[in-house]
Amino acid sequence: MNLKSTFLLLLTGILILFSQAIFAQASYSGNVLDATDKRYMEGVEVTIVAKEQTATTNSRGYFSVKASLGDTLIFRFPGFIDQKIKLTADRFLLVQIQDRARLLPTFEVKGEPYAFRFRDGKLTLIDPNEKSEPSKKGEVTVGTGTSMGGGLTIYGPISYFTKKARQERQYQEKLEILRRRQGYLAVVDSDSVRSVLMDDYQIDRDTWDKIIVRFNQAHIHHQFLDWSKEKVFARLSEFIVQEKDWVN
Repeated sequence: MNLKSTFLLLLTGILILFSQAIFAQASYSGNVLDATDKRYMEGVEVTIVAKEQTATTNSRGYFSVKASLGDTLIFRFPGFIDQKIKLTADRFLLVQIQDRARLLPTFEVKGEPYAFRFRDGKLTLIDPNEKSEPSKKGEVTVGTGTSMGGGLTIYGPISYFTKKARQERQYQEKLEILRRRQGYLAVVDSDSVRSVLMDDYQIDRDTWDKIIVRFNQAHIHHQFLDWSKEKVFARLSEFIVQEKDWVN
């Protein structure tokens, strides 16, 4: 093999490898939301780790980057906790990032002649004309007290989570319950399913409503969590046969 042939063969190999590298990349896009209030976040920096390629979210929290399967994206925004995500076959991402300040404790600092409240990462001046007295829970008072010496008195423990953080956790728990009851809801909330069952078993709407109430009461111990649509439908059909002549 002469020198020219060797060079062409080497060049071909390089081009093939280069082409494979290009085609291995894909477009990954998505939206970034505030984990607490679910608002879109503009200006979030999206970086492909090890490649130092960066994009920024727009006013709708949208971003798009060229990356490869297995790459890691890191999402950064001032005052928020960095979020890392390893890319899989899913090309669209819904990313939630947590505000550091919302995880900080809430407390009040009082002294003469001003009083301050520290909440959600912000120190604000308390209006001296506030009509309602603030709760002593989670309060730090600076003044003439002697409980801890040096004029510092602490009332109760300082809560680690703010009210908004607790509400967010409760909201997520409710969403999880609804997710686990999708099979039940797909049957009971479906007009088409109701019409079919009412027609098959010759029952009117008033009887249907009464049967559903009794159906729920009979299964209240598990609330149909993790039941499939098919399982709920089969059990409800059996229940109608048992109850339709007795419900009234």
